This record gives sequence, structure tokens and C-alpha cells, in this order.
Amino acid sequence: CIRDRRSPSQTRAVARLDGEEILTVNAAVGSRHFDRAGTWAERPSVPPPEECPPRPVPEMFAGTIMGRVEVRIASGPSMTQFDGTPGTGRTALWARVPGHLEPSAGTLAILGDYVPGGIGEALGIQASGSSLDNTLRVARLVPAEWVLCDIRVHAIEHGFGHGLAHLWAEDGTLLATASQSVIVRAWSDARRRAAEAAGENQADQADQASVPPSSS
Repeated sequence: CIRDRRSPSQTRAVARLDGEEILTVNAAVGSRHFDRAGTWAERPSVPPPEECPPRPVPEMFAGTIMGRVEVRIASGPSMTQFDGTPGTGRTALWARVPGHLEPSAGTLAILGDYVPGGIGEALGIQASGSSLDNTLRVARLVPAEWVLCDIRVHAIEHGFGHGLAHLWAEDGTLLATASQSVIVRAWSDARRRAAEAAGENQADQADQASVPPSSS
């Protein structure tokens, strides 16, 4: 439980499935009064979510958490638009979990897990990563249907990538910062074809939706 107190509580939670440990969470929780506050991170200037194209979800991710989060590309290329030229290490995605209008630390931890999604843009190839850790630092929680994931890849060396994501509410409030280290993996040919197929299918659906019905 989170309570107002002078010192935060150090907590640990372990989730098990059939007796096997599958998830461990270490956390410092609590709040305290201090009469000054501010935000010094800078939110990127991007179009609102309704003006951004959807990010295709490859079929291989169907049935996973990625299939349950709606994502739109706020800045940067899609997962199939790479030509081998290294990028800036910066991408931005609008994301929302349908039905969750008041983000919790748990919801933000899911959205913060999009840091590996910036690996491909940084390298200029179809690649992502397997997370080694996911540290979430919650700043302030406010109601927000969409969360802007401002992803920044800091470095990729020896097969490992390191980066963070600032998580912003639509009103400009910094909700949290998520940082990760990942094992960098280039996509296989099968994964690339699946991603390209997902993009083509989504484009076809958008074209069909834009065609006005014929009058008889």
C-alpha cells in the first residue's frame, strides 16, 4: 500500500506460474511533501494521435500484449522503412490501452517496454531487442487516454542496447520515465515478411475505408 510517510517503503513482489518464478518486481513506493516541483525534460513537438498513422502489428505478435495496445507513429519510420542508414536514436509513439483512461504504474510499465522499438530506427535496420530490465520512475499520474512514448536510444555496443522513454500525457504532463537495457536482435527473414504483410494489410484496409460508397 502507498502511504504518505517520511521515507519510502522498499517492496518486492514475485509472480509464479505453476510454482515457477516468472516475474520479480522491486519497488520503492510512497510520497512525501516538498514545496517545490518542476519538469525539465522536453516533450517533442508531434501531431496529436488522431493525425498519426497506425503502427502495424505483425502477425507473429498476435495474441501478445502488443496486439492489445493501440499504437500510432508520432515521429520516425515504421518497422519496415529502413535502408541501412543509422538514424537519430529518437522515435515517438502514441499508445493507449483501450479502456484505461487513468494510467497506473503497471500500465506505464507496459508502455515503457516500447524502448526496444527504437533499436531499428537507431541502426537503420529491422531489429529490436529482448529486455533485460525495465525500470519505471513515476513522476505524476493524471488521466490520459493516449500516452506519448518519447523513445531515446543512447548506445548500442557488444550486442546490447541502452535507452529510455519519457512517457507524456496528452496535456503535456510527464507521467514517468522508463529505462531499459536489451539484447539487440536483427529480425529474421520470416519476421521481416510478417511485418511487411501486416503493413500492406493495414494500408489496404485504410484505402478501402477512404473509398466512398457508390450510389445506386
